[in-house]
Amino acid sequence: MRLSSVLVAVLALVAGCAAHSLLAHPPSRGNVEWWGTCSSGAGCKGPCDSPKNKSPFNSVYVPKTYVQRGQELDVGWNRLNHPGGFVRLALVPFNSSDSWAAFNDNILKYTCYETNCGPSNAADKTLGHLNGPGNSPCSTKVTVPKNIPDGTAVTLQWIWYGGGIYYGEPDTSFGEYYSCSDMIVSGGAPLAREKPAPVFQGGDATYPNSGACKYWGSNKVGDCSFGDRVPTPVDGNLLSQSLEPCMRGPPRKGAPLGMGPAAAPSAPPSSATGTMYSA
Repeated sequence: MRLSSVLVAVLALVAGCAAHSLLAHPPSRGNVEWWGTCSSGAGCKGPCDSPKNKSPFNSVYVPKTYVQRGQELDVGWNRLNHPGGFVRLALVPFNSSDSWAAFNDNILKYTCYETNCGPSNAADKTLGHLNGPGNSPCSTKVTVPKNIPDGTAVTLQWIWYGGGIYYGEPDTSFGEYYSCSDMIVSGGAPLAREKPAPVFQGGDATYPNSGACKYWGSNKVGDCSFGDRVPTPVDGNLLSQSLEPCMRGPPRKGAPLGMGPAAAPSAPPSSATGTMYSA
């Protein structure tokens, strides 16, 4: 008996259903407990994939990354078979990198998760328009602030939120994923006093050349962090290893909260298990 085309597509996504999205470059801290990733649904609550005392940055044997004030830094991640959502980038001093409040107060940029990437087969509509699998690299650029003195160790935080399709269910959203990369600011543009305001770069595979992204669930960081809850794994039950999905509802079109027009969904999503964190 042959599998239907729908089941084949779903099985293809199941291999990557428990998304493992993370910062690819500059290199992330990674962690041991979650195989390098930091998923809020699996119990990793950020603000980084590892706390600062476990960062490779502390080792004298790990080469340091140096950046300059005003430099356009390439930031990259892989699509990893999942569509939609936003990426938020923030930068704080390394010594403040265990603080959610610090990152929330120093946001540099929002962009679409699929800012310059998309599914491997645009004609595959099994799970919806441009929602098929594909692991192409995605990237954006962010400007290193000019108000950081020479020799300052800093941490770049990367968050993916609003991504969709958990275990082949087209109307489900993922919880948040967190990564951090540590570096040192040295030289570049003249030192300035002003802190840069956050910007939003819209446009993705579904809504190119627009001020919007396709996303599921919420356009607000924190709504899919699952609070302090952690999963209770059961032997033989793969789904018990995560609190996913976060919310249920159709994909939406919009900008991050506070960065553009309100979202325009066909219907508002329903909350499944998502909970806002306390910064």
